[in-house]
Amino acid sequence: MKTFTAIIEKCSATGLYVGFVPGFTGAHSQAETLDELNRNLKEVIEMLLENGEPESEIEFIGTQNVMVA
Repeated sequence: MKTFTAIIEKCSATGLYVGFVPGFTGAHSQAETLDELNRNLKEVIEMLLENGEPESEIEFIGTQNVMVA
């Protein structure tokens, strides 16, 4: 079993959740709920993995909070 980290945003114009896996070309989806988005991303990742493991030149490290005045 593999675990992938997805970045999740919510579009204010549509109200949809949008998710993508950094460094995994094509691994993105959208949905009305977070549960639906998780299922959609899982399905997309499984389909993409049928072609083998993704090769990426980047590595997801994490997120940072940046404070500005």
